[in-house]
Amino acid sequence: MRILPSGSTGLLVELDDLDDVLALHAGLSGALPDGVLDVVPAGRTILVVTDPDVTPLADVTAAVRAATPRPGARGGGDLLEVPVVYDGEDLDDVAGLLGCDRAEVVRRHTGQEWTVAFCGFAPGFGYLVSRDGGWDVPRRSSPRTKVPAGAVALAGEFSGVYPRASPGGWQLLGRTELAVFDLDREPAALLTPGRPVRFVDVTGEGS
Repeated sequence: MRILPSGSTGLLVELDDLDDVLALHAGLSGALPDGVLDVVPAGRTILVVTDPDVTPLADVTAAVRAATPRPGARGGGDLLEVPVVYDGEDLDDVAGLLGCDRAEVVRRHTGQEWTVAFCGFAPGFGYLVSRDGGWDVPRRSSPRTKVPAGAVALAGEFSGVYPRASPGGWQLLGRTELAVFDLDREPAALLTPGRPVRFVDVTGEGS
């Protein structure tokens, strides 16, 4: 672990991999002093945003170093169920990549609990990882110029839900009517770091 200053009010914690990020992010919960405004995980880093008028950066640094990582811990809110119609344009391609049929893809996608590892790309977009792993799906060789809002997709080890229409190169499995990001709602984003997620088949494709 390496801790670097990020401007005058933040710390950037560099870690070896995503598993270390998830473990430390869980360990920081309840372990940081007053004055910490936000804790933002990414693929291999955690940004800690502070108010140095409340707690000096040196004290926050010491608290980060003293925190005990919690491997396997994923707590970050109530389980979010995402209803999915599995009719994505890439479902057959994903089945071929994984060496199974489309029904098995759906069974695997819905049969595992996912966790929001971090957010990015667009407001409300969460990068979800499976507790059980076993996913390694390459991005499309030719990205789409427009992926519809609510598209449920895979890329690499991650699954995600597009919060709004945008270009994208992920493999499309299906779609959900659940608005994962809505500025008129509190909270606006449903997919927040650490939150457990389960996809629910509402088409019967995996039955």
